[in-house]
Amino acid sequence: MDIMVKSEFKKCFGGIYAGKKVLVTGNTGFKGSWLSLWLLSMGAEVYGLADGLPGEICMFDQLHIGSKIHQYTVDVRNYDEVRKVLKEVKPDFLFHLAAQALVSVSYRKPLDTISTNVMGTANILEALREENPPCTAVIITSDKCYDNVEWVWGYKETDALGGKDIYSGSKGAAELIFKSYYNSFFKNKGCNVRLCTARAGNVIGGGDWALDRLVPDCMRSWKNGKSVEIRSPDATRPWQHVLEPLSGYLMLAWRLSTNDKLNGESFNFGPKAENTHTVIELLSDIGKIYGLSEDMEPYKITGIVPFREAGLLKLNCDKALFFLKWTPTLNYKELVDFTAGWYKNWNDRNSDIMDFTMRQISEYENKAELRNKIWLK
Repeated sequence: MDIMVKSEFKKCFGGIYAGKKVLVTGNTGFKGSWLSLWLLSMGAEVYGLADGLPGEICMFDQLHIGSKIHQYTVDVRNYDEVRKVLKEVKPDFLFHLAAQALVSVSYRKPLDTISTNVMGTANILEALREENPPCTAVIITSDKCYDNVEWVWGYKETDALGGKDIYSGSKGAAELIFKSYYNSFFKNKGCNVRLCTARAGNVIGGGDWALDRLVPDCMRSWKNGKSVEIRSPDATRPWQHVLEPLSGYLMLAWRLSTNDKLNGESFNFGPKAENTHTVIELLSDIGKIYGLSEDMEPYKITGIVPFREAGLLKLNCDKALFFLKWTPTLNYKELVDFTAGWYKNWNDRNSDIMDFTMRQISEYENKAELRNKIWLK
């Protein structure tokens, strides 16, 4: 099996993942695909668990990631199959990303959203409880797990969980299930499992093709010479590149594996404050790098609002800074360059998209090293 370790890559996260078995649930998704590739580049033996591809076009398929890892086609809602995989793999690390990840879909399929995000998480936790492998697990939820009361400062890990829509409610419920399992089982002596939850949001980057997300919608429209339809042009979001929260998840698992005082904790991973920009600003900046013609209107505003959208939701990441010494790496211009550059390369077919993606990971590592990020020391 081609593990794809490249000598020019940095020795990240203390080299903890080299030669280790890492199980990634939801690995065919956008974040799961990037995480799988990064782990492969560090010498990990990657195992994936997902119920299939997330769409007709997806990064996992585009880059043929399935040929480079051990893949299990399993619905995370099927407890018996989930436990069977865990028993067979006996992972050293587990990253749980399997989820119904779209707010728009949650309005059309609320029960699927709840069963996947809540019971899927419960199944992972129950399988870990029953098998009790020596394993470090990070359960990824979302910034939308917080009860968003539309305030302007960042939410802390101790703030109230909640949700005024099904998607947000399912993420808040997953966090509550985690807390219950941890206090009931995983904090007990004799338990071999260490685990935390991680929360992040507004992630963009190359390879995202999900429906009803801003950047993928742009790429589909622009490729066909059309203006993208947007609902809230002045909406403000704290944007971050996909590698930013992934560096947080990897950092958290590394530190958790050597420090059980972190066991049962939750951590936010968000961007720099200056990465907060409006939808229009982001589209304009991405369009310039992507190469939109000057006579093309990049967007048009539609009055159709099919579902309620929350206002600004920021994360306070002081806890990650204090306990993990983690901070984001990229500034706003760099995250735009990384994102637009990936799609431009894909559209123009300037180079092999796998090689280009791996170069972006290497470039991200280089920037982190230059900025003295602790996970590269």
